[in-house]
Amino acid sequence: MAVPVAFFALFFAWPVVSIVERGLRVGGRWQFGRFGETLSRPEILDVLWFTLWQALASTGLTLLIALPGAYVFARFEFRGKGLLRAIVTVPFVMPTVMVGTAFLALVGRGGLLDELWGVRLDTTVWAILIAHVFFNYAVVVRTVGGLWAQLDPRQEEAARVLGASRWRAWRTVTLPALAPSVAAAALMVFLFTASSFAVVQILGGSTYSTLETEIYRQTVVRFDLTTAAVLTLVQFAAVGAVLAVHARTVRRRETALRMVASEQTARRPRGVGQWALFAGVLLSIALLIVLPLGVLVERSFATSHGYGLDYYRALQTPDPSGTFLVPLLDTIGNSLRYAVVATLIALVVGGLAAAALTRRAGRLVRGFDALLMLPLGVSAVTVGFGFLITLDEPPFDLRASWILVPLAQALVGVPFVVRTMLPVLRAVDERLREAAAVLGASPWRAWREVDLPLVRRALLIAAGFAFAVSLGEFGATVFIARPDSPTLPVAVARLLGRPGELNYGQAMALSTILMVVCAVSLLLLERLRTERTSGEF
Repeated sequence: MAVPVAFFALFFAWPVVSIVERGLRVGGRWQFGRFGETLSRPEILDVLWFTLWQALASTGLTLLIALPGAYVFARFEFRGKGLLRAIVTVPFVMPTVMVGTAFLALVGRGGLLDELWGVRLDTTVWAILIAHVFFNYAVVVRTVGGLWAQLDPRQEEAARVLGASRWRAWRTVTLPALAPSVAAAALMVFLFTASSFAVVQILGGSTYSTLETEIYRQTVVRFDLTTAAVLTLVQFAAVGAVLAVHARTVRRRETALRMVASEQTARRPRGVGQWALFAGVLLSIALLIVLPLGVLVERSFATSHGYGLDYYRALQTPDPSGTFLVPLLDTIGNSLRYAVVATLIALVVGGLAAAALTRRAGRLVRGFDALLMLPLGVSAVTVGFGFLITLDEPPFDLRASWILVPLAQALVGVPFVVRTMLPVLRAVDERLREAAAVLGASPWRAWREVDLPLVRRALLIAAGFAFAVSLGEFGATVFIARPDSPTLPVAVARLLGRPGELNYGQAMALSTILMVVCAVSLLLLERLRTERTSGEF
């Protein structure tokens, strides 16, 4: 636990505490009376209520739509499966500002629905909820589907042989085994939607606001660090309460499971029911994910004089306004380099944390398990400002260093690594390790020969998630990325903030490139996962 504790203490706790101290400590005295004053304001109460209920609704809707998709990817084998898995993951790595823009082009004024049927959903909560499902669909599919694909279906078949119905066999055998992964996915979706920023800001307009958007407004627009600090602590406490409930609910439900290679569980759909489910999942993916992505691609080619590559060619030229010190095309290489380093950091820190949580028990370790998830629920604005304030003096003067961006991105990647690997690690039968030790294997060799083959697939999935969130991280990176090395999401957001058709078109072109880069990266990961896990069990 030493490395994960040190990492989170230095790059998460210290920056957040420093920001809170600056907001609530005036003249050497803590201003705790500002809590009651701030939280009694009607507009703040409205923000708190909307944040809670829209996060719950978004989580429930995401699980309802995505769990059938997780089953299809886990149990069915079909042509183009790897490509489709990459497609459903693309939205998750997109900058959230682009998610909001894509749905605005789809459901807003002059959007596709408005042009075809005169229907507008912008400034309504439905647009926000649907956009959250679009963004988080891959979380459920990969987190739940990753474990579901390794569950031995013969356990459920044995229950049916003993007289259980299909529903009862699934409810009493498969569902308890999936519960930790479902809970982990629900937790991540809730934290992401509760801290939603760009989606709410673009689609909700001035009608709706979450804690995240309010913290940003108080910090950047009104320069009211006191109110921002109070809201940050409220968000921190709410996330901590959610994590405590989650840990208490699923702590003892991650029992030893019988797992097999995913290739042994997947087969072609059989019967009318399975083909209908398969078709329904494909239709939902087409409408919910492919259609918004298609709108983005179409806008990247649509110029005032017809379709062409004008916006893509403009990415190769220097920015005449001087906002970007390098051609926008260079942001692709910057993002890839940062994402690779952030992924390595997240795998090391998250892998060690998952191993520690598997081998040890006690309240301290369980508390650390909950703390690992906090970066997903604490305002990225707070973390980004905290980096600038705290990491500016020796021996941690990193403001001019390129490593600052991967460190901020890894903070968000670590929870995904832990939550993806932990259920599988806890499912490994301890007797296998004991048998290896009896036969003379050292702890390292026992881990390499027993644990690693079982968790390698989960490790690769975790690497994919860490790489994906690093590519799309925006909230903290926008404050610390240097002008001579901006990332793709930062460049897209700045282009959208500038008027003019060329800026908007370049933003669409960069977003399309980001989607392609992500899809190619995820396809390579799928191929690597398939090759390495084939025949290992």
